[in-house]
Amino acid sequence: MTFTLGPRAISAGYQLAAFDQIGSTNAEALARARDGERGPKWFVTTEQTAGRGRRQRAWVMPRGNLASSILEVMDVSPAVAATLGFAAGLSLESALQKLAVEANMRRAEPLKFALKWPNDVLAERQKLTGILLEAEAVAGNRLAVVVGIGTNVVAAPEGTPTPATSLAALGVHVGAEELFKGLAEAWVEFRGIWDNGRGFAGIRKAWLDRAFGVGEPVAIRTGTATIEGTFDTIDETGCLIVRTAEGKRMPITAGEVYFGTAASLGAT
Repeated sequence: MTFTLGPRAISAGYQLAAFDQIGSTNAEALARARDGERGPKWFVTTEQTAGRGRRQRAWVMPRGNLASSILEVMDVSPAVAATLGFAAGLSLESALQKLAVEANMRRAEPLKFALKWPNDVLAERQKLTGILLEAEAVAGNRLAVVVGIGTNVVAAPEGTPTPATSLAALGVHVGAEELFKGLAEAWVEFRGIWDNGRGFAGIRKAWLDRAFGVGEPVAIRTGTATIEGTFDTIDETGCLIVRTAEGKRMPITAGEVYFGTAASLGAT
């Protein structure tokens, strides 16, 4: 099977560059943007050898998993571009729900997918997908935005801070190519709703409907500090709002998020 775009993505003008193997789809997309590529264009592979996650962590991507990056050049500020990650999470979650229908017929309870702030997709409380946004200014005072979406299709890394899983381990037997096609189709929908940030209110509502841990105890490590409280919501800019024991609502722009009773241990 080969990577292809569905009819919705094709009619919306998306292009596709597929690789048998590549160092990093995000790095390739940014390099193309520096060379004048304006997209919108997907860069995909089933084997990535130098992938990166948040905070420059290595993202393990053995053959058979899906590494995908979408490049779009737009007239938005970096702060607005950052909210596109929420649309990416919704796109992947939507594609997964459709692909898991057959697997759910064999299960006593349907698979539960959820979105973890700021940019993970969870399945059964384990990390299935990581999302990494990067942006650079390009000619014409525009912003090249790359959204990298890496999904564990056939295998998941071990020993990660948040336990990870794969679609195969969950009983969802699909290929990376099939998952990508569904993702690219869903992206057209949620990218359209986002509408260069003008529709973030709708994205925010849909994201919160699928969010993991709302109302639960949470600890966020931001550099050397740890903030503890209850996950209240996300605000109109995408910040995580934590309600402390004193009742103060604190906005969090970045950090490592840990939920539940293991919050103080940094184990979930």
